[in-house]
Amino acid sequence: MSWNEPGGDKKDPWSGRGDKKGPPDLDEAIRSLQEKLAKFFAGGNGGNGDNEGSPKNFSPSYSIKSLGFLAGGAVVLWGLSGFYIVDEGNHGVETRFGKYIGTTQSGLNWHLPAPVERVEIVNVKQQRFIEVGYRSGGSAQAEGSVPKEALMLTKDENYVDVRLAVQYQVKDAKEFNFNVVNPALTLKQVTESALRGVVGSSTMDFVLTQGRSEIVTLIKKEIQDVMDSYKSGIQVTSVNLQDAQPPEQVQNSFEDAIKAREDEQRLINEAEAYSNDVVPKARGAAARKIQEAEGYKEQVIAQAQGETTRFSKLLVEYVKAPDVTRKRLYIESMEAVLSETNKVLVDVKAGNNLLYLPLDKMMTQHQSSLQLPSMSAQTSVVDQSQVQQQAQPVAVQEQAVERTSIRSREARGR
Repeated sequence: MSWNEPGGDKKDPWSGRGDKKGPPDLDEAIRSLQEKLAKFFAGGNGGNGDNEGSPKNFSPSYSIKSLGFLAGGAVVLWGLSGFYIVDEGNHGVETRFGKYIGTTQSGLNWHLPAPVERVEIVNVKQQRFIEVGYRSGGSAQAEGSVPKEALMLTKDENYVDVRLAVQYQVKDAKEFNFNVVNPALTLKQVTESALRGVVGSSTMDFVLTQGRSEIVTLIKKEIQDVMDSYKSGIQVTSVNLQDAQPPEQVQNSFEDAIKAREDEQRLINEAEAYSNDVVPKARGAAARKIQEAEGYKEQVIAQAQGETTRFSKLLVEYVKAPDVTRKRLYIESMEAVLSETNKVLVDVKAGNNLLYLPLDKMMTQHQSSLQLPSMSAQTSVVDQSQVQQQAQPVAVQEQAVERTSIRSREARGR
């Protein structure tokens, strides 16, 4: 029967008029949830046909089995949650109810899940660092020097501004986690203490100039010794002295002092260079003089010995023939004397004038004529006549010398 026929349903299917809809019944929703849970635990067969799924008709065997399955699944999930992976360069520190039980290496590992056992992953390859006296990161206000940490007193009662950076890594994950409450803070305090101790036992010049490497070595050793005594599990890899300078208030004066020290060193180096240049030359000149003196000594001794030997041999000949020996000695002496001069004066008998022979000019002309290979025949004849004319006075000179020597010997003989 249609909705608009007499005696039919007066509900309009399109307009929805006549529906009595309201908010869902809360009791009905709770009752429906209870029925679903009852069916699940009862296995769907817990009641009679009139009141199926009623909580009053549960089957005890099916309920215990369902609970067992749920408990087994929960245990499996709980056990699976104990697997964990340790990445390369990390170590896993396992604890059971807070007590250390072991350290695991990289790879897949398993432990009893929480709350029985826990694992803390520690990166043992990471390079960590601390800064003393300055800050390099963070906000702009936090960067720069930290005077409270940087300023310290030296052995000679001077202030220096020292900035130090320390790099370290974990060498034992167990000690790093359990022996020190705050390893980074402890390391920073130990570093500052070691730095002040080393700087306080050194002078200002030593800290600022040639002592930097030695200071770094001493600080690193002292830090490592203290951290090992604490069993902190920390290995100090490097200590870098970032900066060491006088306080800002005396920076200008200190720069002047450094310039004066550099000028002093420069002058010392220049003086040493000059000394290294002059001293070897002086030593060489002295050695040369000594060698020359020794050579002259040997020469004089040799000449004296030679003259002595010659005189001894000449004495023997003189004893045999005195006249001949005297004549020969005279001629040799005159030859030695006249060979050193180019001018000769000859005394001509039966005259008052002296004959002057310019031997130097005569020899020069003679040598120049010999050096001209291509001369005409007439020029050669003229040169030859000139040479002959110039050679005649030379012969006259030799004859005059011979006559002079003979007369002198005759006069001595009378």
